[in-house]
Amino acid sequence: MNTEYIKTWPDLMAGKKILYVHGFASSGQSGTVTLLRTLLPQAEVIAPDLPLAPFEAIQLLHDTCAGEQPDLIVGSSMGGMMTEQLHGFYRILVNPAFQMGDTMGSHGMIGKLTFQNPRRDGVQEMIVTKATVKEYRQLTELCFKYEGVEGIPPEEDKKVFALFGDKDPLVHTRDLFLEHYSQGIDFHGEHRLVDSVVHHSLIPVIRWIDDQQQERQREVVYIDVETLKNRQANPAPSMLKAIESLADHYDLRFVSPSPANNAQTFATVLDWLKEYVGVPAFNRTVFTNFPDMLYGDFFISANPPANSMATAILFGSEQFKTWEEVITFFSRLKG
Repeated sequence: MNTEYIKTWPDLMAGKKILYVHGFASSGQSGTVTLLRTLLPQAEVIAPDLPLAPFEAIQLLHDTCAGEQPDLIVGSSMGGMMTEQLHGFYRILVNPAFQMGDTMGSHGMIGKLTFQNPRRDGVQEMIVTKATVKEYRQLTELCFKYEGVEGIPPEEDKKVFALFGDKDPLVHTRDLFLEHYSQGIDFHGEHRLVDSVVHHSLIPVIRWIDDQQQERQREVVYIDVETLKNRQANPAPSMLKAIESLADHYDLRFVSPSPANNAQTFATVLDWLKEYVGVPAFNRTVFTNFPDMLYGDFFISANPPANSMATAILFGSEQFKTWEEVITFFSRLKG
């Protein structure tokens, strides 16, 4: 565990159950499970060892869901593919291997292999045959079906998020996911769910889900996108630190002017937020030429609207010269 990223969220998912579904050749004793239990100390993280046989594994997961009724399921890689099939629950799929059979064939996952993490049954090695690969292909054919029928209903779509690493060398299923679901999110990272990805990409999505389940209404903070940049259009000092701090307590929205008939400008703003802000900006960008009409609690801007319905935080002023002063101000508000 990388101590650079150790931070805990005691109130997040407090008293709730999280089912973690591990990837191929892993186990319920993976480092990710340990990290989730550390970061979310008031949540119960359930993490069974999955059988190698895919249909036995998915049956175990269905049985576990029936018995435990988890509030959230998080699945990584192969586990993400299986998690998609666990309908009715809130789910986060991380680099889901929807083409698992092809992935196994193209990346040497056949023959005698060693489990990457210890398993409760003490088994350390496995034999993967062509028949095993065929079974995985058959299981993936059940993805994107609801009650056996093609098509995901809206109430199911809103419960499923997927995270895709932009440097993932193993699976590339983002476009396939977006053919069936709407909430696919890119993050800076590779295939494995490392500590930094959990902190900066997974935790924000868990927070959104926890807020939905609790019907929690956070105070809204609007942030003018231009305040996030320096003169060279690079991230301003302490900008990301401020966003991470604010996101723990507030519902963030990122505001930019709405250009007339200029799709490229929209794309430029969204690409900048995707590159430098990441997951917290997903589906949270507001393009408007009438910011005074935005209803919220705070508005951080160098030129806040005169008649705003939100309390103005005048960025660049004597009180809020930098993002460090903004962090201090909101920290005091929250005690």
